[in-house]
Parts: sequence; C-alpha cells; structure tokens
Amino acid sequence: MADLHIEDFHQDVARILVALYNRFPQPAALFVSDLIGEHEPDAFGVPAPRHLACFSAMLWLADEGFLRYGDTIRQEAIDQACLSERAFVLLSRADQRERDPALPASIARQRATLAQQLRDALHSGSSSAVYDTVQRCFFTSVS
Repeated sequence: MADLHIEDFHQDVARILVALYNRFPQPAALFVSDLIGEHEPDAFGVPAPRHLACFSAMLWLADEGFLRYGDTIRQEAIDQACLSERAFVLLSRADQRERDPALPASIARQRATLAQQLRDALHSGSSSAVYDTVQRCFFTSVS
C-alpha cells in the first residue's frame, strides 16, 4: 500500500517553503486553501482530513525550525509566517554541482538553488521529483 499521506506531506512542504521564500523577508498569512485548494468540512464543521494534514505540515515545519509564525488563524492558516534563517540559507544557497556553465552566472546561481529546484519539481507534477527535492531539503538541513 502506498503511503499517500507522505506524498501529500512532501507536496505540502514544497508549497509552503516556496510560498514563504517567494515573500521573504515579509511575514505573511499562509492559508491552507491557497496551498491545496478548498476542501469542504464535514457536516459538523470539522475540516477535511486533507486540510488538517496541510495545516499540520505548517506546524511541523515551525516545530522543526524551518519557519516562524505569530499565531494560527483557527485551523485555516498561520499568521505572520516567515522562513527561519536556517530555511532561507538552505533554500537560497546554490549547489555548485547544479550550476549550468552555459548560463550567465546570476541565472545559473538562481537555478541551482533548492528554492528553484522545489519550484521546478512542483511545476513538473512529478511526485517523485517533489519527494526527492524535499528530502534534499531535510538532509541538507541536518548536515
């Protein structure tokens, strides 16, 4: 049986990190619905499991030191969210092995960042590419 919740987690992490990187250093409200779309709550108003999973991924990233936030907005969003220094450095550092020597240095540097690799993986629609790139973020952050 496939661990679909783990695939979703990696997608969520990639979207969260890219969204915050795109707004860095400006703190922002980060809404679950902006990341994964609308998921209707059940008849009692309890958010959908997919919605709760994405919200939990935000909180987990904060607990693990990838982002900071001021407060939660119910279970809809985190407010005043911003990448931590650790995450910003991780995402903006260019991997020399990924640089394309045929490109101008500034473009090659930007394309070699983990932030751009996350964008490319999300854009590709490949779960494997997203998984591998997010794992690279996790492994790189602990070394």
